[in-house]
Parts: sequence; structure tokens; C-alpha cells
Amino acid sequence: MNQKRLDSPEKTQLFASELAKNIEPGKVIALIGNLGAGKTTFAQGFAKGIGIKNHVISPTFKLVSEYIGNPSLYHIDCYRLEKSSDFLNIGGENYLNPIDGVTLIEWPERINDLWSDDWVYIYFERIEEDANTRIIKIKGNFS
Repeated sequence: MNQKRLDSPEKTQLFASELAKNIEPGKVIALIGNLGAGKTTFAQGFAKGIGIKNHVISPTFKLVSEYIGNPSLYHIDCYRLEKSSDFLNIGGENYLNPIDGVTLIEWPERINDLWSDDWVYIYFERIEEDANTRIIKIKGNFS
């Protein structure tokens, strides 16, 4: 598992932007961490890295945000879901094999029985002593 220490939101976005440049369409990336851990900040940088011009915000209340590009970005927030069937009831299976894009899933723990070995898992940990510092651990391959 690769690990990176990032000491500002800007560095988190830059790191995500660089990672995005190596991504292959069809990937699902699970963003795992507590509230305020940096998942949406990462998603914003990732979107910039694949050329999305729109402002990316957390899709907590609408569950899915689609940003059309080459590749497209599907940003999902499962926080308000209770189980995997809730995800599937909103058409979630369409985002688990995104042929023309990349899917980022915040709060994937809510649908952990749908997890796959070919997903990329990114774990976010806040550092207590420094509110801006995060440890990011990556499991899986971007290509």
C-alpha cells in the first residue's frame, strides 16, 4: 500500500490531480475516511486532473454528480444510504463499470458487499496535531 503525507488542502488537490493523469477509464475509486478527512478535496483535484472544468462539490444530497468529459467523472456519495440495495435502486450498478469514465465513491463502506478487487481504495486519515495534514494510503492500481 502506497502512503503519502499531505499538509494542506492544496497539496491534496495537486496530488489527486497528478494521480488522475494516469487513470484509465473504467476505474472505480473508493474514498474512505471520516467526515472532514479530505475526500471531497481529493475529488476536486482529481476532476481537474482529468480536465473537468466544473466546480466539484460533495453530492451528499443528490447522491450522484456526473461531470461529462473525456473521461467523464461520476462522483457518488453513499453517506445517506443504509445498504447496497439502496445504491442499486438508484441505478448504482451503472457506475460500477464506467466504460466512458471514472467513478469516485465517498462513504463506500455503506456498500462494502459490492466492493471489487479491481477497485482502487484510498484511505484518508486526519492528523490530530495539525488540522490541515492528512495521511493518504492507496491500495490498488490506477491503470
